[in-house]
Order: sequence, then C-alpha cells, then structure tokens
Amino acid sequence: MPPAEIERISDTIWQLPVSYKEGMRVPARIYATASLLEAMNEGVFDQVTNVAMLPGILNHAYCMPDGHWGYGFPIGGVAGMDAATGVISPGGIGFDVNCGMRLVRTNLTEEEVRPRLRELVDRLFERVPAGVGSSGFIKISPDTFREVVVRGARWCVEQGYGWEEDLERTEEGGAIAGADATKISERAVNRGYDQLGTLGSGNHYLEVQVARPDEVIDPELARAFDITLPNQVVVMFHCGSRGFGHQVATDYLRRFLTVMESKYGIAVPDRELACAPFQSPEGQDYFAAMKCAMNMAYANRQVILHRVREVFSDVFGRDPADLGMHQVYDVAHNTASLERHLVDGEEREVLVHRKGATRALPPGADNLPEEYKPVGQPVIIGGSMETGSYLLTGVESGHQTFYSTAHGSGRTMSRRQAKRQFHGKTLQHEMEERGIYVRTTSFAGLAEEAGGAYKDIDEVIMATELAGVSRRVVRLAPIGNVKG
Repeated sequence: MPPAEIERISDTIWQLPVSYKEGMRVPARIYATASLLEAMNEGVFDQVTNVAMLPGILNHAYCMPDGHWGYGFPIGGVAGMDAATGVISPGGIGFDVNCGMRLVRTNLTEEEVRPRLRELVDRLFERVPAGVGSSGFIKISPDTFREVVVRGARWCVEQGYGWEEDLERTEEGGAIAGADATKISERAVNRGYDQLGTLGSGNHYLEVQVARPDEVIDPELARAFDITLPNQVVVMFHCGSRGFGHQVATDYLRRFLTVMESKYGIAVPDRELACAPFQSPEGQDYFAAMKCAMNMAYANRQVILHRVREVFSDVFGRDPADLGMHQVYDVAHNTASLERHLVDGEEREVLVHRKGATRALPPGADNLPEEYKPVGQPVIIGGSMETGSYLLTGVESGHQTFYSTAHGSGRTMSRRQAKRQFHGKTLQHEMEERGIYVRTTSFAGLAEEAGGAYKDIDEVIMATELAGVSRRVVRLAPIGNVKG
C-alpha cells in the first residue's frame, strides 16, 4: 500500500517529496502502473526514501516497476551520485555483482526444435552446471582467476571459449576497465576460481525461447537485432558473479561500516546502506574490486555461451555458425557505472548505481556497437519461467532515469511463501503439459520460481514503455528451461 503522501506525476510515475521523511535530499520516484504501485510492499517506499538521503545523490532516488524489498536499496533501485561529492554503496549494487542477461539468436524454428527439445534441455542441464555450490569444467588456479577478473570475457575468447564478435555485443566489451585484483580478498578468490561456466541457484536460469510472429511488437527493431524468422528460437540465460561477487560485497560492507561514521562522519538511516565517499581510498578500492566481480560475471556468461553452442551443435549436427548462433547482447544489472549525464542543464560525471535495474542507452550513444547505434541498446528482461521474457531497446527519453529501466518481473511473494504455495514436482508436470520442458537441481528451488511468485511481466514492461524509459521489441515465450 503506497503512502498517502505519494504524488501522481503521470499514469506511470509517482513521487514522494522531500518533506515525506526528514533527511531526504531529493524526491523519490517510483515507476509503475497504479495496480503495480498498489501491490508494492511498504519496504519499497521505506527503502527508496532512505536512498534519497545518501550524500551526493542527484535528481531523484528511483524505483523501477519490478521493484521489491531488497538489501539497503530496493531491488529495482537506481541512484545517480555526484562523482566528486557522492558516495558508493554496496547495498546499491547488490551481492551478486553483475547478475546479468545474455541473449543468443539461432536460425532454427520452433518446428525444428520441438522434436529434439527434451534431448536439447537434458544436454544443457548436463553441460551447464547449476545449483548451490556448483563448479565449472574450466580448471584454473587462483592466480589465473585473478587474471580472469581483470580481463573478463576477453580471456575466455582468447582461450577458445567464444567468438570475437561476442565481445563487441557485450556491455563494456566484456571487460570493464579499472579492475584491480590486488583489491580482492583471498577468500573471494577461493569462492570463485572454480565457478566459471556455472548458473548457480535462486532466480538464475538458462532458457530456450521462441519469438512468435504475434509477439513481435516492432518488426523493424526486431530485424535490427536479428530476430527475423517466424517462430525463431533464441536462448536466454541469467547469472552473475556467484560466490566471488558475494564475498567482494561482504568484505567491503564490513570495511565501510568501520569507517563510515568514524572517519567520514556519514550517518545513514539503515546500516544496509553502508557507504563511503566515492573518491575516498575505501570507495576507490571497492570500485576496483567491484569491477573484478563484474568481469568475473562477463567471463562466466561467456563460458556458458560456449557450452550452449556446443550442445546445439551436438544435438543438431551442425556447426554453431551454421546454426546462426550469434549473440544479440549481454547486459548487466547490479552495477555501479561512472557515466556522463546532463544534470540541471550541465554535463556532469555521475556514478550510477543500478540495483536490479538495467542500463538502456538510446540511439547514438557512444558506447554502443556501431550496428546498434541507429536503434539503441538491446535491453534483455527476463520474466518468470512460466510466462515470458522481453527484448527491449533504450530510448532518448530515458535520460530521466540516467538511461535505466527494469531488469525482470519482480517478486510478489517471498521464497518461503512460494514454497508453501507451490510444489516443485507438480509445477514441473504442469509446465510440461503447457509445452515447457524443465530440468532443475532442486524441486524446492523450482517452487520458489513459480510464475505466481512474480509480477505480471507484461504489465511491468508496458509501464517502462509508457513512462518513456524503454521500448518493447519482442516478447519471447519459454519452451525449455534449465533451473538451478
């Protein structure tokens, strides 16, 4: 239930003024339809207004339509901090740093894949390890892993795990500059060095999907992203930096808590918003360590893509290039990015925190691949495994949120509640009857991810379009799923 003080800016933009809570430096804006807003839990409004109190925050504290309660920031939270005077906060990035999405097209159709679907999903389940504590097939030393977290997906491609064009179609070229392996702990390395090429658990998945003709919303944009065939099959997967990113966040949260008040005199309303001045030694160390976690996630998804191509090649007896298995894009969420934005008519350097939110750059943006500059950045948003996902694009009016949009459906019930309400084996059977074949490492984990535990993905995506922060291109229907 939204607070009584909330102001309606438009049908999809709502605002809590600085007078709502003592200490707010900027208003808090929530992007949602009226029904999505009504369904948001109280924690979202409390957290987004707490974010509005952070030093150096610019314009507004934002929450996207998929917003729900998180650690410190709401999941779906966005905040731009002045790079000179603002702070950096692990709670505004998340524990699974660069939890992100990758989308790969094929030139196969649903009619060609259906007869081999069980075999295909079973092979993917075997070749892409999933679940808590899973380890990958790439065996490297901790020292080599330190190289990987600096070089990201490029290291993988140089080792034969991918194509050069994959890097061009990955945010930051698959390796964000400025990662410094001396800023990460031995414990973080030990938690991550054997996890390349693994999905993990929770809401992570690998899905075979179909772009059906009646769900191609903008055919011209779809063609720009190589979605051109009726009932074209694509592969989407969602995973991040695994235990490595979690440990990086944990290490620096502890460090920030020891210096935030005593050294820098910063008081926050919630210790989960522990932070440090971005330009401080602690802030810069965390930024460099966070970039290592980002690069690990890019590398992780690159290795998974390599395994996906291998499986499709084995099942269909054709080379991956012949199958048209080109990457559409790889997008990150759970990041902080140093960017230039117009603020009050003046271009400024802004540290944009995106916690469960996706960068959505408009046409012509400098750091887009040349082929996408005319149309804007591909934005990949996963729905629940029962409903569907979306390919969107960034738009110029997205400047209002520092070119940020949603990242998924957003939960409506806790994992515990979902396990009480749904039964994994029953869910698996029901989904198969509806034409979605699922393999999972845990039926309890499958129950947690039931479609009924999530918001309506179509309403979430429509809210982003109506608010002018992204544009729909194509809705993608699931037919096969590997679940952690």
